Amino acid sequence: MATTDPLAAGLQALGQSLPDDRRERLLAYRDELARWGRVHNLTSVLDPERMVPVHLLDSLALAPLLRGERIADIGSGGGLPGLPLAIADPDLGVTLVEPRTKRALFLEHIVRTLGLGNVIVERARVEDLPPSATFDTLVTRAFGSLAEFGAAAGHLAAPGGCLLAAKGRDPAREIEALGPDWMVEVVPLVVPGVDAQRHAVRMVRRGEPAGAGMDDQETTG
Repeated sequence: MATTDPLAAGLQALGQSLPDDRRERLLAYRDELARWGRVHNLTSVLDPERMVPVHLLDSLALAPLLRGERIADIGSGGGLPGLPLAIADPDLGVTLVEPRTKRALFLEHIVRTLGLGNVIVERARVEDLPPSATFDTLVTRAFGSLAEFGAAAGHLAAPGGCLLAAKGRDPAREIEALGPDWMVEVVPLVVPGVDAQRHAVRMVRRGEPAGAGMDDQETTG
């Protein structure tokens, strides 16, 4: 039977299913993001209905591409995509890396308010994190170009780990700029309720285990 709940319907379209309490937490986060966003410029999309596909579902579309359970959201801003991913899967250990004070305060507020024991906030630049702070997947929606992301965060990928960047149109030019040090996988995404093109780019430093689907999709630097 078709559901009239946009979040539940979107999750179903993504092939994901969440219990009621996790969906309620996602919507509570959405509401807080809209409330704080009006004051602190956390997001340009403030309509709660539009925030479901543009923020929640767009973030959760990345879930199948994560490696491991130690996840870092680089340049987290208002918590995207890290907070939706952490709420949807409590087994993930998610670190939100955000240097801007007001945004970090919002993230800390969400962690406290929703009781997210699997999330920590690092009020720091990713470049300033110690090399010992390694992660299985470093993910971002808005850090910069792929080359900038790789240069800033690549040293924090654990052996066998990857970098995962959400992009709009196919970022072929950004991939060309990466040079020979990275292998990449470009995955087209279909996000329910989002008409714009969406892609995910998974990056593995050459010499590391590439993972399924990446053997013949190398950068052309």
